[in-house]
This record gives sequence, C-alpha cells and structure tokens, in this order.
Amino acid sequence: MAKDNGSLHVLYGAILRLLRPLVRLSLKKGISYGTFTSLLKWVFYDVAYKEFIIEGRKQTQSRISVITGFSRKEVKRLSELDRPTTRLQKEQYNRAARVISGWRRDNEYVDDQGQPLIIPIIGEGATFETLVKRFSGDMPPRAVLDELIRLGTLKLESSNRVRLVQEAFMPTADEAIKFHILGTDVGFLISTIDHNIDPDKKEPFFQRKVYYDNLPDEVLADFRKMSGHNAQKLLDSMDRYLAINDRDNNPEIEGTGRNVAGIGIYYFEKPFDEED
Repeated sequence: MAKDNGSLHVLYGAILRLLRPLVRLSLKKGISYGTFTSLLKWVFYDVAYKEFIIEGRKQTQSRISVITGFSRKEVKRLSELDRPTTRLQKEQYNRAARVISGWRRDNEYVDDQGQPLIIPIIGEGATFETLVKRFSGDMPPRAVLDELIRLGTLKLESSNRVRLVQEAFMPTADEAIKFHILGTDVGFLISTIDHNIDPDKKEPFFQRKVYYDNLPDEVLADFRKMSGHNAQKLLDSMDRYLAINDRDNNPEIEGTGRNVAGIGIYYFEKPFDEED
C-alpha cells in the first residue's frame, strides 16, 4: 500500500473490516477471487462514470482512467459490459413488502388491538385478493399468495383463509432475495456513513447504535426480544407516515422529484474479540 496519512490508514482498516464478511460469504458460495475482482472493477468504473463528473463537462474514458487507475483499454472494456442486475429480486421484494405493510397498518385488515386479521383469500371486503390489488398493483393475487407461503411469511389456515405469521417481510426460504436485501441494506448504511463523513454536508443523517462489550450470555435472550419488539413499534410508525406520502400508494400525492427515504434498524451479537 502507498504511504498515507492517519485518516487514510484508518480508512484502510475500515475497508478490511467491510470486506471480510463479503469475502467469507463469497467463499461459502464458491465465488472465486477472479469473479470478485471483476465485480469490483465494474463498480469502480460505474461509480467513477456516474458520480465523479466535472460540472458542465461530459464524462470521458480518459478521466475515468485517471480516477480509477485503469488503463483506457480496460475502461472501454468495462463500458461495454452489461450491468449486473437483481431487478427481478428487487421487484419481488418491494411488492411483497408493500402487501405485508398494508396488512399490518390498514384499518380494514387489523383488529381492535392493531393485530393483523386472519383473512379470506378471495371475496368481497378485507380479503387477500383485495389486499394485493390495493398494495401490489397488477400482480395476480394467487401468485403472490403462493410465493409468500413459500417464503414462510404467510400460513394457510384453511382452504379459504390465510394468516400473517411474520411482522415484516423476511424471506426465510429465498436465498436470492436475501442476497438482494444484503446489497440494499448494507449499501444504504454505508451511504449514510459516507454522507456523515463528508465535511461539505451541512445536515448529518441520523446514525446511532447502542453497544456494550461485556455482557453475560444470560442477558442476550431478553435483549433480543426487547429490541425486536421496540424496534418493530418504531418501524411501524415510520411505515405509516411514509406510506401515506408515497405516490405508489397514493397517486394523487403532488410534489416535485422522486426520492428514496427510510430508516433501518439491525440487531448484532457476537463473542467479544479484542481486534473488533
């Protein structure tokens, strides 16, 4: 590595920590070093191409070469590659998440205590069929039902009734969607940290955690339960606000631009390690 100042040295250490779980996952799934680096190269190219443009000037392969350290021949090769995509998994995840969210917050689909009702699959009123039409567009209700049952999110109570068994969409049986969530959620977290590090950003994004490093085993089960319950309550309140103001749910909402915004909460637990 080249000589660096103190902050760059710390950044190198942070990158190593970020890469370690990605490399571990890659090795588990049989992804070789060559494949990993080819993906990394494409990301370097794409970020340089889209996000490091000089205002008022067209991005050039020569500039990308200077920024990334790639030869101009390599930049040209990368520019001709198809973008790796998870579009299908993204669409499946977003549609399923909207259906589950609607079931948990729409007054027609919850009881007096705010708990999701067991609902008929088809028919008039509060049914799974009308739920899908309201919150997932033109997707066939039966296809959505079969997929959510397969993923472990719903349970068939009888031939015509279905129950929500997860508080949020957590695809326990679909590895591809889990990998999509990995990329999306970790990407959002790193983007938030990048925003907060940037001295030119006047208003930092919210970024906090609760962390103790000398806890006995016996405390963990209670803390898991408590953190899950309290975090879900907070996320439910945020979900209600965003759903009201999202054009996919309310096409009549006016305003300028199209933005992504949200809040994420995650639980962590591991044995203590002096190097962490």
